[in-house]
Amino acid sequence: MRGADTFTESLFTLSQLEDFIPKGHPLRPIRQMVNAALVKREAIFSRMDEADIKGGCPSIAPEKLLRAMLLQVFYSVRSERQLMEQTQYNLLFRGFIDLAMDDAVWGPTVFSKNRERLIAHDAVIDLFNQVLAQAESKGLLSGEHFSVDGPLIQAWAGHKSFVRKDGGGDPADHGHFRDKSRSNTTHVSRTDADARLYCKGDNASRLRFMGHTLSNNRHGLIANAVTTMADGFAEREVAKAMLWDAVQAADSPQSDLTLGADKGYDAQEFIEACRDMGVIPHVAQNTSGRRSAVPDAIAATPGYAVSMQKRKLIEQGFGWAKTVGGMRQVMVRGLRRVDQLFVLTMAAYNLTRMRSLGQIRPQTA
Repeated sequence: MRGADTFTESLFTLSQLEDFIPKGHPLRPIRQMVNAALVKREAIFSRMDEADIKGGCPSIAPEKLLRAMLLQVFYSVRSERQLMEQTQYNLLFRGFIDLAMDDAVWGPTVFSKNRERLIAHDAVIDLFNQVLAQAESKGLLSGEHFSVDGPLIQAWAGHKSFVRKDGGGDPADHGHFRDKSRSNTTHVSRTDADARLYCKGDNASRLRFMGHTLSNNRHGLIANAVTTMADGFAEREVAKAMLWDAVQAADSPQSDLTLGADKGYDAQEFIEACRDMGVIPHVAQNTSGRRSAVPDAIAATPGYAVSMQKRKLIEQGFGWAKTVGGMRQVMVRGLRRVDQLFVLTMAAYNLTRMRSLGQIRPQTA
């Protein structure tokens, strides 16, 4: 018998928001890990809202703000306006953020303004550290073997915004720059003053930022992440700073830490800095018309071969961040905002990776 094409809406419903979310949905274990990380930072969130006690409109709860920002990364939502629109009708989004079915959704402008408060209090960095602490408590980190690398992040600025600092140039050119010499010393972007014209390898010169990550070799989880301006020295300098943090966090000072890296890190000063910190440099040897700074005795060890294989795990995080997390070209401007988005994306990658590892490990135990 053919069913009737009618629509009758109930005046009341006894269903809860949890009833509409599948029991085995991937966001359920991720939400548990996020909530466990946020509960421990109640003191920081309380300080963020001290100004609200004096009066004014109540702000968005930092916990809900961070959950919504994570959703934007997980589901590749391009803008805050689209995120708020989807939260309005998507019960899965409401359940993850902790919004009831009849709760009002914030406006995109309010959401963006509240997001700026997280930068001043390093809330995203703190969330990243709490997620990493959970990974360590679950035995997903080795604490001794690391890899370092970094992706280029294209800025939300075009070539025509890259003009002379002194205001010179012919206005009749209308931004045309063909056959003209330009450099970061003489030019600056009017759209994003922190972006730098940078070229790496065979890529064309574009306005970019440079991301830096330190990954753990056991499961490829990101142990540290930071964004800097793009230049030829940032990779090795930031790598030394992240490596020193890993040395200080090591369980035993006598443990032999190793660091895998590509040929771009094969420089004498970087290799010496690693050895001064007690870290064995498993850096790929660059012998193209030069002598490698990595000793042949280290390159011949079995551990060196393992590091060369394991360091490729870091590329999985970069691929996920660029295709899913939208880090190929960021839609925010300014170094601090780009750094916040990059660290948040790496935290989101760790959460998805930990969720997958949590499903595999019980089956193999």
